Amino acid sequence: MKHAPLISRLIDELAYPLLDTASFEPFIKKHPYSILFFTEDATRFPESLDVAVILPEIVKQFPQLTPAVIDRGSEKELQGRYNFSVWPALVFLKEGRYLSTLTKIQNWDDYCTDIPRILSLEARRDPGIGIPVVASSSSAVCGH
Repeated sequence: MKHAPLISRLIDELAYPLLDTASFEPFIKKHPYSILFFTEDATRFPESLDVAVILPEIVKQFPQLTPAVIDRGSEKELQGRYNFSVWPALVFLKEGRYLSTLTKIQNWDDYCTDIPRILSLEARRDPGIGIPVVASSSSAVCGH
């Protein structure tokens, strides 16, 4: 399955790894913090194109995150591991273990508030067991 040009740019120009089921585990275990982009079909979910534009900005703001794009042919199988049903999705992992998921496109201020909160969470093996409820902080770490 082919990716839309804005998503292909992440892979081809910015050298974000394209992960399939075979390359997934080695990648997530190798990096302290991962941000995984589940795009689905950008024709059906055009917000994926918006996320493709903002993801490099997120990585610039939070350089501890190592980004990757999930291969369209492996998305459904890998999606089941992280218990989300809304597209597009950014899945955050710490040393291969689940932290949280952000779906759809968000306001930049929301990313600036939510990502530091997510990175401070305790990683879990199974995201399907309970969802942590954490109050949002009003202080943003991002510059405008």
